Amino acid sequence: MRRHRNVKIVATLGPASEDYDTVRALFEAGADVFRLNMSHGGHDEIRARHNIIRDIERDTGRPICILADLQGPKLRCGTFEGDEAELEEGQPFRFDLTDEPGNATRVQLPHPEIFEALERGATILVDDGKLRLKVEACGPDFADCSVVTGGTIKNRKGVNVPDVVLPLAALSEKDRKDLEFVCDLGVDWLALSFVQRAADVEEARGLAKGRAAILSKIEKPAAVDAFDEILAASDGIMVARGDLGVELPVQAVPPIQKKLTRACRMVGKPCIVATQMLESMVESPMPTRAEVSDVATAIYEGTDAIMLSAESAAGQYPLEAVSTMNAVAEQVEANDPYREIIEAQRDAQKSSTTDAIVSAAREIAETTDVKAICVFSHSGSTALKVARERPRVPIIALTPFDATARRAVLSWGTHAVVTQPVERFKFAVVSAVRAAKHAGFAEAEDQVVVTAGIPFNVAGSTNILRVAPCDERLIFGAEVD
Repeated sequence: MRRHRNVKIVATLGPASEDYDTVRALFEAGADVFRLNMSHGGHDEIRARHNIIRDIERDTGRPICILADLQGPKLRCGTFEGDEAELEEGQPFRFDLTDEPGNATRVQLPHPEIFEALERGATILVDDGKLRLKVEACGPDFADCSVVTGGTIKNRKGVNVPDVVLPLAALSEKDRKDLEFVCDLGVDWLALSFVQRAADVEEARGLAKGRAAILSKIEKPAAVDAFDEILAASDGIMVARGDLGVELPVQAVPPIQKKLTRACRMVGKPCIVATQMLESMVESPMPTRAEVSDVATAIYEGTDAIMLSAESAAGQYPLEAVSTMNAVAEQVEANDPYREIIEAQRDAQKSSTTDAIVSAAREIAETTDVKAICVFSHSGSTALKVARERPRVPIIALTPFDATARRAVLSWGTHAVVTQPVERFKFAVVSAVRAAKHAGFAEAEDQVVVTAGIPFNVAGSTNILRVAPCDERLIFGAEVD
């Protein structure tokens, strides 16, 4: 099953999409990656969804990527008398550690680490930024604030502190248990929430022990400031615009999205743009024009993947949401300005033989009638470098490892194929042309580019390139069995 687009679609599973028939319909409609949100659902539910995806993978014969999204440390206020209180602009209000129901003058904030980091003048946001307070005085167990933006504050609403780097571990105790659980299940990517520093990524990598690739969610100002170090430590990035738009002015988010997307491409690491892409489709079978433009903007920018959250997990129209995203992607990528924009951004550093090989493969594909670039890859790194080039033809990543194929699915323009191990380059060529023809990328009279490394089955050894005919009789000069 081939896609007629390069950008990938990530669909979150949930109550609206947790049976075999629905998940398979989402896959056939265009979902390439399925996200398991560890903030919702117990381990039994997550296991059931994982098993359904793997059943569909087996039944369709196509690698499917699974992304497990860890909840991260959630900061919440305490409860109130009557479940809520009304705060007026300009009034004083206190956060403290006292375990008693709050009122219009105070409430518990059961996170002493926040008080340790707060400074006078810092901002505290409540309920996705609907309420804004300024810290006037603080100590180890309290913060006296003035209300800047008032409103109704309710039980256990989320709290954000955008102005300071909090002394919080990126992985809570729940996250550690969830990480071990999903790694044992066999997910392909781990998404880390509320990353603030590269050390957060390294901690998760140590716990994952190579069982899953690490994707960092950029959703805090501290992560934007430390982005270069976080990117270097990560295997991929998610531009998580929800919390990012709460902790930063909303007008700051689009430039950050553009900057992060381009930075990921320059180093050949997958990037997902997420949050509210087709939000109205939670309740409507049709998106707004603005949402379609938002999706198109991310595609024009060359992001690897675009993501559906509540639209596919809890919305009334999950299939329509995936189909819409697929249709927008196909339309955008068929448009001439798309190629102009994508190719104008090509500025990757080339410092190795592999870099030179993949650059040459892309140039050959652009100057000759080649139908696909076929990449034999042990670790998947060469396929990532080809995707970084954003070639005009599809990328077929061939590997003998299920895990490598599944992780490669997230990358721009990459069609992953699990193949038998090969020991000689001419047999690699045969496998490549058969894969290209089987997937519908080429016919017998066509040609493909094939790259591989000699010796075989050694990671990072790509050093050979061939333009190969898809007529197998021409490869050896005789019929190939």
